[in-house]
Amino acid sequence: MRQVFICDAVRTPIGRYGGALASVRTDDLGAIPIRALMQRNAKVDWAAVDDVYYGCANQAGEDNRNVARMAALLAGLPDVVPGATINRLCGSGLDAVNLAARAIRSNEAELVIAGGVESMTRAPFVISKADSAFSRTAKIEDTTIGWRFVNPLMKAKYGIDSMPETAENVAAEFGVSRADQDAFALRSQQRYARAHAAKFFEAEITPVDIPQKKGDPIRFSADEHPRETSIEALAKLKGVVKPDGTVTAGNASGVNDGSCAVLLASEAAAVRFGLKLRARVIATATAGVPPRIMGIGPAPATRKVLKLAKLEIGQMDVIELNEAFAAQGLAVTRQLGLPDDAEHVNPNGGAIAIGHPLGASGARLVTTALNQLEKTSGRFALCTMCIGVGQGIAMVIERV
Repeated sequence: MRQVFICDAVRTPIGRYGGALASVRTDDLGAIPIRALMQRNAKVDWAAVDDVYYGCANQAGEDNRNVARMAALLAGLPDVVPGATINRLCGSGLDAVNLAARAIRSNEAELVIAGGVESMTRAPFVISKADSAFSRTAKIEDTTIGWRFVNPLMKAKYGIDSMPETAENVAAEFGVSRADQDAFALRSQQRYARAHAAKFFEAEITPVDIPQKKGDPIRFSADEHPRETSIEALAKLKGVVKPDGTVTAGNASGVNDGSCAVLLASEAAAVRFGLKLRARVIATATAGVPPRIMGIGPAPATRKVLKLAKLEIGQMDVIELNEAFAAQGLAVTRQLGLPDDAEHVNPNGGAIAIGHPLGASGARLVTTALNQLEKTSGRFALCTMCIGVGQGIAMVIERV
């Protein structure tokens, strides 16, 4: 099969819930990194893009009607370029990159843009239709995150644990203490702070100009979610599931806004358009786990992708593991035989510090892993994440 290369990757800064990106429509937000790719790679004939795959977990508001297609058109791609929106919940952005790689590998595409977008701030409330004439029982649901319009059969068979509840389940089942979770969270914040001070993220972030009612736009150019904290401050936080629980706002990822886009190509397309071959996609995989412990999903997905790649975990120079919760992050790394404080696991911080805009996060992992491989002259990187309703997803890339 044909080899697949990552040629470029760029993302917006990640905003807090109700923060700097709150006024930016989701489809406009999705267009920003695509437009940046176009500007950064001026030799490309953008009408030659075979497809745009974009992850998005919500799709209930401004991200409806195929946000991949909307973002592509708003970015200025020619209207001959199609687009498809992918929903594998938290894994949507990584799944979009995986699908792009498979299309190129199977000779059905040459040049693909993949990534994702999520505005959790702008996720709407939705209301059900009446189930009978003159009904007075219409139900309103918040679409920001989690279950809605639950199927009673699903609840009876698998439960409908919220995301923090699944993290508590993982902590209990795999013996992850509150102290270890807080230490993991602090490392994430500290590593991010060091990377930010060293200007590591400048290579992957494109700024967003936020229009104002009066005056010039405000330029948003740095991640908004990271916090200064301490182990003492983290220890004081109460559990979000129960007061004496182990999962807190401090050792969990955020509710965030952001987007990311990755440019993938065959070798022939890269040569044709003067693109730099930065990394090779080696293998991709997904796996299923019980929904109540969805956070353990990266462990089987990683084992599966490493088997496909004919590689071992010890050969990974960089591991980008999405930190949905410190509890599941630690459970996964321990399952894979990695130390809690492994230096090559999220060396620049993870989602606890950076944030987790659901549909964009997977593509963000690929982007950060790519830049870290280049910074350290590493060879292989693993990107992996857990997925609501019980799944895991993984990808292995190799620096060229």
